[in-house]
Amino acid sequence: MDKDIRTIGLIGYGEVGRILAEDLRARKIAVFAHDIKQAGPAAAELAEHGARFGVELMPDHAALAARSDLIISAVTASQSVSAARSAVPGIGDSTWFLDFNSASPKAKIETAELVNGAGGRFVEGAVMTSVPPPRIQVPLLLGGPDAAALEPRLNALGFAAKVASDQLGVASATKMCRSVMIKGLEAMVIESFTAARAYGVEDQVIASLVETFPGMEWEKLGSYFFQRVIQHGRRRAEEMRESARTVREMGLAPLSAAGTAERQAQMADLADRGLFGQRGTPGFAKSADWRTEADRIIAILKDQAQ
Repeated sequence: MDKDIRTIGLIGYGEVGRILAEDLRARKIAVFAHDIKQAGPAAAELAEHGARFGVELMPDHAALAARSDLIISAVTASQSVSAARSAVPGIGDSTWFLDFNSASPKAKIETAELVNGAGGRFVEGAVMTSVPPPRIQVPLLLGGPDAAALEPRLNALGFAAKVASDQLGVASATKMCRSVMIKGLEAMVIESFTAARAYGVEDQVIASLVETFPGMEWEKLGSYFFQRVIQHGRRRAEEMRESARTVREMGLAPLSAAGTAERQAQMADLADRGLFGQRGTPGFAKSADWRTEADRIIAILKDQAQ
């Protein structure tokens, strides 16, 4: 039986969850949310955001699920299955469950078994680019037997959803394989540009890249990639571990994906230590010039070598 969507529950109230909450509340949709950080230092920040936008924070995932016609899971990749499992006790008959997470096809299928086994209707979602700046209009691929039924309902709420396949795993495989390239390019640029800066040949390297790929603005890409990885390296590292898992499950050693995950995690570690300035400052990092961030990395390496 189809179920109208009047209430939406957000599992995960981080950057993506809050953007979705803001845009859904602007459309007068009732929104509930729960995040494991409600029990930590970020509790006050989450409560303030919820109060400002009229989002009711719930005590746990099961309580959220019991109030929701549509559940959207937007957590880190490593938590996608466990988050769904914790929501299962509250999932009612025909409750929609949209998995927004950057997880492997196998993880999506495992989550679907949990949700569908509880009477819900699971649909996998693959977010095909960064949520900001398009926000709720970010390109979204849907997959699974119930994807076609959910698509018009999502688009009526302001999403830009498109069915990729009625087979689970196709949308997530598309996302994961794309991430091998996109996140890998971020990692390669950071590695190449930082090493070039250390050797004093960054201008020559960039000039050569411009000559080889004249349509790409390498200076701007360098600054953008450094900023994005500094701010979101932890989440990107988890996504790349899922990409590596996706590659490994089809029988190919994920040499590039695994290396990218390590580089993203390294940048996240440096950001957590405060070496790139305080998170949340304009431009994501303390400096919008990639050279400044590369110099910080080089200085750290020199200190470690002494």
